[in-house]
Order: sequence, then C-alpha cells, then structure tokens
Amino acid sequence: MGTVYRTHLSAKRSRTAAMALIPESISPLAACLVVIASFFTSALTAAMGIGGGLLLLAIMGAALPPIAVVPVHGVAQFASNASRLAILRAHVVWPAIGWFTLGGLIGAALGARLYVDLPAWALRIGVGGFVLATALGPKPQSLRPGPRSFAAVGAVGSFLSMFFGATGPIAAAMLSATGWARLNIVGSHAAAMTAQHGIKSLAFGAVGFAFGPWAAIIGGIVVAGALGSWVGSKILKRLPERTFQRGLKVALVVAGSYLIVRGLIDAQAA
Repeated sequence: MGTVYRTHLSAKRSRTAAMALIPESISPLAACLVVIASFFTSALTAAMGIGGGLLLLAIMGAALPPIAVVPVHGVAQFASNASRLAILRAHVVWPAIGWFTLGGLIGAALGARLYVDLPAWALRIGVGGFVLATALGPKPQSLRPGPRSFAAVGAVGSFLSMFFGATGPIAAAMLSATGWARLNIVGSHAAAMTAQHGIKSLAFGAVGFAFGPWAAIIGGIVVAGALGSWVGSKILKRLPERTFQRGLKVALVVAGSYLIVRGLIDAQAA
C-alpha cells in the first residue's frame, strides 16, 4: 500500500512540476500542440519560403490567450528564421537585408507607440490586398526591388507585425519580384524575418510583455523549429526552380486570401 501511495505521490508531483513550467492560462495539451506545430510550420517555410508563419499564428490563436499570441509567435518566428538563416547564410543577399533592417527599426518603433490604437482587421485586409496584387498583378516601377523598396518593406512589415504577427508575405512578395534563384530568395527571406522578429521581440519587451512565464514553451518551440528548418531546407535544395517559383506564387495567393478573409471576419465581429 505504501509503495502504491508513494508512486501516486511521485506522479502527482511530476504533473505539478510540469504545470509549473507553463502559465496557468494554457493547458499542457495546448502547449504540446504549439511545440509540435512549430516543427511542421518551420519545415513548410524552409521548403517553400512562406506559409509556416501564418499557419503557426492561426494555431497559436486557437491555443494561447490573446495577449500572448503575437509576442510568443514573434519569438518563435525569430528562432525558426534564425535556424534557417544559419543553414542558408551563404545564399543571403546581404545588402538588401541591411536596408530591410534599417526600415524595420523605424517601423517597430512606430508600431510600439501605436500598439493598441489600430484595428487589426483593417491591417489584415490591406496586407492581403498588397500580397495578392504583388503576386498576381503587374509590378509597378515603385515596387521593384531596390534600396528604397527594401527599406520601405522593412518599415511597413515591422510596423504591421506589432499588431498581428505574420507579415512574412510582404517581404516574400517583394523578393519574388527580384528574379533571384530560390536559395537566394529563401535565404534572404530568412535573414529579413530574423531581423524583423528579433526587433519586434525587443520592442514587446520594452513595452512590458513578460516573456519569463513562457520560457519553457518558447524553448520547446525553438528546438522544434530548428529541426523543422533542417528538414525543410533539405527539401528546398531538391526542388526544381520552376516548381519552387510556382509553389511560391501559390503560397502567396493563399496567404493573401487568408489575410483578407480573416480581416473580413474580424471586421464583422468588431
């Protein structure tokens, strides 16, 4: 009887210790779901250059309390993109990333000051329309890649990312217009998103979000995301160039359509 009691007590203590690693506002099952999703969404982004961030944001939106979704998603995306950047760093077009980062610093600073003042649904619709127009329509001269365009995209992406998280399609849309090879596109996108999400995470810390209670979940997300990036990068290097370009356009259309539909739904609920 004593052995059974001690076993039961030990199991109870283990469950209590596990619960102590995550905030009370999220269940252990939801925490595991988010970590597992990080692996698959990182693999998707590494293989196709886009899509994983939006999918992970949707999953986090269902699993995490609203106040934590964008900040925790930002750290998760920083880790995922940093691991992909480490793998593809030789293919990054660094001058473009410098301009993107400069714009990102400006956009994040403005976004942090206006954090709660703009409706997310309007931003989603605007970004979705931009992505669809860039992916499917003619490329106006003002949208063609260059120092000013990269800086502007960095500023707009970082600003909007402070409000609803996944703005990777904006940078991906610009990069798709460069005509670069797939490894240059995905590597440069990883570098751009690493900078953007890193800046955003620092901005959220500066405005008072407490990352400490989420450290265990973030740690699991980081490890799972790194493994997913490694798997997805292997797939990327085996893709034919034409298949990648078509897949990227499809991913952009899906991402843009998702943002518009989500924005319309949110507008009706507001």
